[in-house]
Amino acid sequence: MNPKQPVEKRRRPRSCVGCKEERPKKDLLRIVRGPDGEAAIDPSGRKPGRGAYICYDEECLKIARKKRSLSNALGCEISEAFYQEISD
Repeated sequence: MNPKQPVEKRRRPRSCVGCKEERPKKDLLRIVRGPDGEAAIDPSGRKPGRGAYICYDEECLKIARKKRSLSNALGCEISEAFYQEISD
C-alpha cells in the first residue's frame, strides 16, 4: 500500500424501509431519531442519531406507513403529521 495514494472510501448502498431496494444514499431521504427521541427529516444526511432511509416515491411511503417499518427502524412512534410532512 502506497502511503501517498488517497484511500478510496467504501460506499455502501442504503436500503429503503418501504420497498427494501438498495440504492445510493443520494437517491434516498434520511429520517433520523435524534438524541431527544424525536424523528426529523435529515436532508444533509449528517445529523446525529439513528437513521433510516426511504425512497422519494409516494408508494414506498405508503408501504412504510402500512407496515410501520419506519417506526420499527427508528425505534420510536411516527405520527401521521410527520408522514404528511415527509410526503410534501
